[in-house]
Amino acid sequence: MPRAKKILNDPSRAVPELLEGLVAAYGGSMRLLEPTGALAKAHIPEGKVALLIGGGSGHEPLFPAFIGDNLADGAACGHVFAAPTPDVILAATRAVHRGAGVLYLYGNYAGDNMNFDIAAELAMEEGIRVETVRVWDDVAAAPPERLEDRRGIAGDLFVIKVAGAAAAALGELGEVARVTAKARDHTRSMGVAVAAGSIPETGEPTFELGEDEIEIGMGLHGEPGVARGPMMLADALVDQMLERILADPPAGRLESRLFRPGDEVCLLVNDLGSTTWMELLVACRRAHQVLAREGLQAHDTVVGSFCTCQEMAGFSLTLLRLDEELKAYYDAPCSSLGLSRR
Repeated sequence: MPRAKKILNDPSRAVPELLEGLVAAYGGSMRLLEPTGALAKAHIPEGKVALLIGGGSGHEPLFPAFIGDNLADGAACGHVFAAPTPDVILAATRAVHRGAGVLYLYGNYAGDNMNFDIAAELAMEEGIRVETVRVWDDVAAAPPERLEDRRGIAGDLFVIKVAGAAAAALGELGEVARVTAKARDHTRSMGVAVAAGSIPETGEPTFELGEDEIEIGMGLHGEPGVARGPMMLADALVDQMLERILADPPAGRLESRLFRPGDEVCLLVNDLGSTTWMELLVACRRAHQVLAREGLQAHDTVVGSFCTCQEMAGFSLTLLRLDEELKAYYDAPCSSLGLSRR
C-alpha cells in the first residue's frame, strides 16, 4: 500500500507540536505542563471534583480537545497510538486536583489501564483521592458476558459529556464516578473501516485491506473486527451495525436488551478520519430509519469527527440510552474545541 502523505515537520515531533497547536487554539484557557503530554485548564474552581481523561494521540479531537466547560479539566496524552506514561498522568492529576479528588476516564486498553493504575497509586500516596471508570462500548470486541474485555471507541464522547456535567454539578467524587459508570453502561458502539489509517512516523498503513474489502467491527487502531467482506451499500452496512448494537443486553442481564421500544437515545455518527459528510449523513439517515422502526426516540444526534485514526476511512455508530438522570447531565451546555452544545 502507498505511504500516506502527511502535513508534518519532523514526524517524531508530531505529538508535542499538535499539543502546542491545541494550546494556542484554546487562547489561554488551557496550559501545557511538563512532562509533554499533560494538559489542564488554566482555571479550575477550588473544591471541584476533577475529571481527567486521556489516552494515545492520533485520535484527535479525542481526548485533549474535550477539555472545557462542563467537560474534562485535563488530559494525559501519550505518543501516537500509545498510552500516556504514569509520570504524564500524575503531572496532569496534580494540576487538576482541587481538593475533592480526581476521576480518571479513558478507553479500556491494556496500556492505558496499567499506566493509569500506576498513576492512581502514586497520586493516592500523595493524598489525592482517585476513582477510575474505563469505557468499554465496542460491542464487536467481546461477547456481552465479557463486557470488561471490550475496548473503548467513539462512545468515549458520550461518557465524557455526561461525566463532565456531573463533575461540575456534584461535589462528591464517588457520586461522579457512579453517574459516569452508568453512562458507560448505557453506551454501545460499533465501527466499520473501508481503508486503513497510517502511523505518522513511518507513513505505513496500520493494517491491510483489499480494495473492495471492508472490515465490520474494526477497532480504532486497526484491531480485527467480527467480519471482513466485500463493500456493501450504506443502508445494509448501517443495518448490520445497528442490529448488533440493538441486540446487546445490559450488564449482567443476558436475557434482555439494553435498548427497548420507547427509550430515548442519543446517536453518534463518527468519522474515523477521512469519511465525507455526505457519507456520514447517508448513514445518519438510515440510522434514524432503523431507530424509528425499533420504537426508539432520538433525543439528540451528533455527526462529525470525534474519535479518529488518522486518515482511516469508515465510521462508527454509537447509541446512549437515556434515563432522567443521564438526560439532565447530557443536556447541560458545554464548550470545548472538540464539542460544544447549548
